[in-house]
Amino acid sequence: MTQSFSTRRALLGRGLALGAAAPVLGACEAIRLGGPPPDLFTLAPKYRFDPNLPKVDWQLVIEEPLSSGALDTNRIAVRPSQFELKYWADARWTERAPRMVQTVLIESFENTGKIVAVGRQAVGLRSDYNLKSELREFELDLYRNPNQPQARVRLNLKLVRQPREQIIASASFRNAEPARSLNLPDVIEAFNEAINKILRRTVEWTLQAPTHPGVETLDDQNG
Repeated sequence: MTQSFSTRRALLGRGLALGAAAPVLGACEAIRLGGPPPDLFTLAPKYRFDPNLPKVDWQLVIEEPLSSGALDTNRIAVRPSQFELKYWADARWTERAPRMVQTVLIESFENTGKIVAVGRQAVGLRSDYNLKSELREFELDLYRNPNQPQARVRLNLKLVRQPREQIIASASFRNAEPARSLNLPDVIEAFNEAINKILRRTVEWTLQAPTHPGVETLDDQNG
């Protein structure tokens, strides 16, 4: 199982204190060749759910989210301006961002104890439904409020009934969580808070969508 971000050795390391937007930009200009390996970070799945969630008797395949080329990487994205995306130097996610989101989605569904089986397509699971998604945002936002950096995550979802490939419901969930500082552990914690709220809403929505089909949009925090 994917380890919690708080257990990673990187959080016990030097913690890159960047202080302000300008040092961030300098820190993430490019990968520096040579030198020590990058610190590695991951995110935690959601563990606690409403005990009244319905228990379902169907199987679910969670496909790897689609994403733009800029987010289809294990590098930690930073947006210093509306039209610019850079990456944090000397730090990486343990997997490409879409793959990591798929991993914590699967684990979050498993943690509910409310579903017969859930997994990736690669495990050969014969699904009743497929959850397709697109990762639209997964970045540290510096430009909307330079004094309050935010980890922003947005996930668009479609629940598809098999074997006819019929879309029965769609949703778009977005969240922005402030980072307490530009110290890297604080930034990772903000990402974890942002994704955890989306994980909760995704799981709740998916388990109920076959009996309540439709379109839903949720902003846990507008921005």
